[in-house]
Amino acid sequence: MDNIKKMSLEKTEMSSSSLAKEIANVILDKKGKDVVIINLKGKTIIADYFVLASAKSTVAVRALADNVDEKLSKEYGIEPRGRDVDAKWIAVDYGCVIVHIFHEDMREFYKLERLWDDGDNIERL
Repeated sequence: MDNIKKMSLEKTEMSSSSLAKEIANVILDKKGKDVVIINLKGKTIIADYFVLASAKSTVAVRALADNVDEKLSKEYGIEPRGRDVDAKWIAVDYGCVIVHIFHEDMREFYKLERLWDDGDNIERL
């Protein structure tokens, strides 16, 4: 495990689906709401998965994103490729997985699940 902690995601044994599930679990552990994993394989070259979650406040949005970053960095040595921050929506790019943490009203407005839903590619946790 120590070797995995020092490597980037591409060099770890963690698959994109395992990473998406780990991120979702980290968010759930910190009381993220409406956590969803969207399988994008074969639908786009952007990423293999989106992980979406909601929070009730802008402070909670930031706290959830920071917690994911901290956990992946400490436990697996995985750092984000990029981070787009708005008070009500933070997107964190881990290459094969992109995490979207929304304030509840932003999530309702953009409805990313609706854009990517093909009937069997969404896992609600």
